[in-house]
Amino acid sequence: MTNVKHVPTAAINCQLLYVSQTQASQVESLQALIAEHALPIILNIELVTEKLNQKRRQQLCHTATQPILLLDEKDKLSWLSDGLGVAPEWDKLQRRVVSAGRKSELLLQAAKITADSRVIDATAGFGHDSLILASTGAQVTMLEQQPLMALLLLAEQQRMSALANWQKLMSRLHIINTDALSYFESINNESVADNSKIVDMVYLDPMFPEDSYQDSKTGKGAKVGKHMQALHQLASPPTLDEERQLLQSAQAVVSQNGQKQGRVIVKRPQSAPLLAHQQPSESWHNEAVRFDGYFV
Repeated sequence: MTNVKHVPTAAINCQLLYVSQTQASQVESLQALIAEHALPIILNIELVTEKLNQKRRQQLCHTATQPILLLDEKDKLSWLSDGLGVAPEWDKLQRRVVSAGRKSELLLQAAKITADSRVIDATAGFGHDSLILASTGAQVTMLEQQPLMALLLLAEQQRMSALANWQKLMSRLHIINTDALSYFESINNESVADNSKIVDMVYLDPMFPEDSYQDSKTGKGAKVGKHMQALHQLASPPTLDEERQLLQSAQAVVSQNGQKQGRVIVKRPQSAPLLAHQQPSESWHNEAVRFDGYFV
């Protein structure tokens, strides 16, 4: 998830801590990812020989003047946010990915995609919903505006691609560091003559205020986890005007399908207001989350 403003052009200085001299090749791989995807990130690399316990991580975060990335002993790249390491950790979703289906995943009930579908996850965040969407066999383009988040996604894709049972799924994910509106505009300015480029679904999970996780009447709701807390440091909720632009542009993308019905699916907390105050064609919900479908 992300906001919808344009990608900043100024380079971001990040401190990269790694814990073993044997990780030189992994550090080089991260540098190569940054260059290959033209990420505006400059890594200040440092080998750390001390033990990075929780107290030491918090100290580092409190005194840091730039974001801190950590490459741990398992070659997992994480971002230290308030002393906590946050990372996509896609391997922890293995059980969900393997068993994902319309009975178990509300998102797939709303998406109604198949193995030949093309999907855009316009607000990728940590990529968990993209994995569920790609579990159907669909090709998923993941848009992530924040360069730091994009690097975490690319590094996780590279790490998981080394595991044989994850390779097919990883090949269906295409990560791009860009903002959604610019990407939608580029698609809408093209004439889609090739059916293989038609987008069947756009998925939107825009940032929303932290208090929207709670029920407005009871004040109760889901606890905001460390991943969401970290994202709130990087992105602000879109304005109402930005919500309108986002929804309209997404609808324009899936309307290029001709006679085939395209859809925009929007994820919201159960008690959150409708995106851009627009009434959906259909909604699916449980106690915590709601998926609003806009059919074109």
